[in-house]
Amino acid sequence: MTTIWREKYLLSDSDQPARMEDFRPTETDHEALDPKTFEAIETEALFHAIDFTQTEIGRLSLYRSLARPESTALILQQKQQAVREIESNSQLREALSTYVKTVAPGEKSLKYLLYGEFTGGLATDEPSSRTDKLEFGGYGYRQFQDGTQFAVDLVEKSENVPQPQSEYLRIVFDAIRDFGRSRIYTLMKGPVYSSGGKFKTKQEKPRLHLYSRFHPSLFKMIPLVIFFAAGYGMLFFFENFMPQFNTSYIGYGILALTAPVFPIVLLAMGVSDRDSIIYPLRKQFRESQELAKALEALGLIDELLSFHRYGESIQGDKSMPEILDEKQHRLIISQARNPLLIQHIPDYVPNDIELDQAGRVLIITGPNSGGKTAYCKTIAQIQLLGQIGCYIPASQGKLVPTEHIYYQVPDPGQLSAAMGRFGHELQRTREIFFNSTPRSLVVLDELSEGTTFEEKMTISEYILKGFHKLGASTLLVTHNHELCERLHNDGIGRYLQVEFMPQGPTHRLIDGISKVSHADRVASAIGFSQKDVEAHLEKQGGLS
Repeated sequence: MTTIWREKYLLSDSDQPARMEDFRPTETDHEALDPKTFEAIETEALFHAIDFTQTEIGRLSLYRSLARPESTALILQQKQQAVREIESNSQLREALSTYVKTVAPGEKSLKYLLYGEFTGGLATDEPSSRTDKLEFGGYGYRQFQDGTQFAVDLVEKSENVPQPQSEYLRIVFDAIRDFGRSRIYTLMKGPVYSSGGKFKTKQEKPRLHLYSRFHPSLFKMIPLVIFFAAGYGMLFFFENFMPQFNTSYIGYGILALTAPVFPIVLLAMGVSDRDSIIYPLRKQFRESQELAKALEALGLIDELLSFHRYGESIQGDKSMPEILDEKQHRLIISQARNPLLIQHIPDYVPNDIELDQAGRVLIITGPNSGGKTAYCKTIAQIQLLGQIGCYIPASQGKLVPTEHIYYQVPDPGQLSAAMGRFGHELQRTREIFFNSTPRSLVVLDELSEGTTFEEKMTISEYILKGFHKLGASTLLVTHNHELCERLHNDGIGRYLQVEFMPQGPTHRLIDGISKVSHADRVASAIGFSQKDVEAHLEKQGGLS
């Protein structure tokens, strides 16, 4: 059965809260995106561009979606239906926004309760500046009250939200309501009864068993009553039963001696509450799957609302691509624009994307600074946005969720003496090839650099033919038109070139193979053309 829930929840069950860095791909732990691709396609910047969340758990949910995108078509289809329902149903949208906005202020309190370290003392301080720990003064009473109240609000205020129609949202709210029926929720709502390290709810507590009710406060009524009653009783005894001895001063003396002990007793009670009640209880809270799922549900709601707000922020065409459940990757987009560049370039030139059976291997040629790399990043970023259920800056489209997205770029910063540039890049290409599947999207920005032309031609040819037979959607950016001609003669690939006009690049990609180099134009633009070199030498009196 398909489930929207991940194997690992956003709520950490350890003694440290989850961070965004925890979901970032690593060399030993990655899914659709490996670390190099994560960096190459600017995933962090993409996150900031679409982040309109209001909660920390919402930001974690959105970040995880981008870093570890969903590959199951059915889940993405359900997620899209939820976004469409939010867009079309203003009453539901306002209710969801109000719900998230209302509970959001208490979110940190739960975090402080679950992961705080309470150092004692009468004062309840704000968290210290330490980065490795959440340290607080006091014994955790305030954090317990505020954190558990957040959990209660999470459940009770969800009742104000109208019943959604989309299955995805119904599953999300079912998780919150299931938490409201759980034992952990009952303990958080209170009262809590404790005895011998065991905790009982009001319903669980046997009538004849001596379970003490936990009061999350240092100043407890019963000890105060006992202290003052004992003091009054002592004075009453000395003044009324021993008046003949005139010993009332003894009672006052005993009180004067015992009064300083009372704060010590209170502090000892605080330590006892912290170590025997608050810490053990919060461990149960952290390990509760019901609480983890309910908190994650809040994050998913916030993420959906963020998608809606991002869609509203897009200037120009936007769409939600049709999600296809197929065994081989496809990506067909009309009038696609780069999600990052449109923030700074309102008149960004759109291009179509066609990665299907006919154009499964797409080879892009053309001079530098014409938009080849921007086009490739647009493809990867739009695939990623579509694969998390979000809007894309395009007029329409459809896609098959990928199992892997790979983006290879030159990486001169990690060269080894043993392999050199060629060996290093070939190692990366090998890694991509042997891990790719027919449901993979592969972008190769140049191939087999750092070797001779003849070797480059031979190696690039068999690599591209390999990807073609594998069935992965493969893009190659190259200046090697001879390679293009070889592949074209074998009926492999679709070819796009950068369109240039006399005044410069149009940033449109048109059919064909470019055989033109505009290196001198680029060199002139940065002041390093042949004329610039000769002028400098003449100025410096250079030797011929």
